[in-house]
Amino acid sequence: MPHAETSPQPAPRLTAVLFGLSGCLVDFGARTRLNGGHAAEHAEATPGALKSLRSLQHQQIPCAWLDELPSSLSLPLAAALPEWIKPSQHLETINPWPAPHACWQALMALNVEKLDGCVLVSGEPRLLQAGLNAGLWTIGLASCGSLCGMSPIEWQALSPQERDLKRGKATMQLFALGVHSVIDHLDELDTCLADISLRRLKGEKP
Repeated sequence: MPHAETSPQPAPRLTAVLFGLSGCLVDFGARTRLNGGHAAEHAEATPGALKSLRSLQHQQIPCAWLDELPSSLSLPLAAALPEWIKPSQHLETINPWPAPHACWQALMALNVEKLDGCVLVSGEPRLLQAGLNAGLWTIGLASCGSLCGMSPIEWQALSPQERDLKRGKATMQLFALGVHSVIDHLDELDTCLADISLRRLKGEKP
């Protein structure tokens, strides 16, 4: 008697996604952190940021953003983002990055009940280290974070070879940190999150 075919097991649903603010969702190159002040100049969403947020909202996956910048800088930076994604502020003087507390606090504010399936996306090495310390899946951003540290105009002015060199160096630094995946910017996030879901389906843990 022939065996009945079993349908493939669906990849597990993500639990929550945390984002860095500067150098991730907005402020390409994390210029506010590097140069100080003038947050409103850098409030433009990075490539793919709004599309990624719409996709996660459509899937009803809770999200929040984190940053160490004071509220006087971070809130103007976040003006380009939809109102539903909330900041998760924490006291800078207590357990600063790379301690894991800020990530845990953000997940608690989202009423997330488990670490399994929680992801942090950032271009800031210290926040990514905090995510690793917190037990999260981590996705590093090579071109738009602080490791390249260039404004969009500066980045576009580079030759393709120069961009590849800077992107490659940042990618090496992020993988050396121990992050689980590295992408250029948030335009590639959907594919990367799908890959993490498949890795979870195979039993991989962060």
